[in-house]
Amino acid sequence: MTNYLEFERPLAEIEGKAEELRAMARDNNEMDIEAEAAALDKKASSMLLDLYSTLTPWRKCQVARHPDRPHCKDYIKALFQEYTPLAGDRNFADDHSIMGGLARLEGRPVVIIGHEKGSDTKSRIARNFGMARPEGYRKAIRLMDLANRFGLPVISLVDTPGAYPGKGAEERGQSEAIARSTEKCLQLKVPLISVIIGEGGSGGAVAFATANKLVMLEHSIYSVISPEGCASILWKDTEKMREAAEALRLTAQDLLKLGVCDQIITEPTGGAHRDRDTAMYEVGITIGGLLDKLGQSSPEKLMQDRRQKFLNMGKKSLTA
Repeated sequence: MTNYLEFERPLAEIEGKAEELRAMARDNNEMDIEAEAAALDKKASSMLLDLYSTLTPWRKCQVARHPDRPHCKDYIKALFQEYTPLAGDRNFADDHSIMGGLARLEGRPVVIIGHEKGSDTKSRIARNFGMARPEGYRKAIRLMDLANRFGLPVISLVDTPGAYPGKGAEERGQSEAIARSTEKCLQLKVPLISVIIGEGGSGGAVAFATANKLVMLEHSIYSVISPEGCASILWKDTEKMREAAEALRLTAQDLLKLGVCDQIITEPTGGAHRDRDTAMYEVGITIGGLLDKLGQSSPEKLMQDRRQKFLNMGKKSLTA
């Protein structure tokens, strides 16, 4: 069953009516009804194309957060072979909002790290809705150290509203853990590719996305704060989230112009949630191509290019 977003209600009505007509046609074997359903399908396809070709920043936020979008767990299952999860930060606990371990991508050994939001109520609670605690970032640091030691490329899949802001997380050094994870990204002597597969929120995303190449799915978002959080601070009104989304320039298209994003992966019409297999396949192809290119660089050049990439961002932003 398709989960429709608020702005997709007219589309839901048409697709629902077409399904009703097809059910009637199956029961009565009437070709006229089947033809009418086909006409509605054509109209729905056209409407879907129109809706997704003119998405506003706020609507892109809604699509990026769609519950049916492929999550980190789905990408690992679809793209990677011999995935061996590694747990714990060797200090406090294992953070289930962060997945990570050793795997192979088309036969190539890699280290994979990613946020996992969960797909139903039980798993979302267990995964803390993709909001990592300090032990999650320290687990990621441990995995990046492992990658550095054995010369394995690192791939990070980012999908989080932000780091967990709870009391326990702050007591255990949340900001320090995020800073150390970001620092570790900059120190890596192996290729680091980060893909924003849904929502890239605040330092919780930057901790994994300080990469040689930052790739974003077409309808993903990446921002220092959520539109709701920005609206509550600036206007004291979360209902101003649409205006905040416009001002934040958080879409993949805006960030490509600003030099924050290096490449955009086109999603199937209607978003990654409507054709999960195709969306994940395109991500896999993109990662493989980038690994081929980055694999030609020396460790010193990888570090230098990664640092220079971030030093150049402010310069490009001023002229954008």
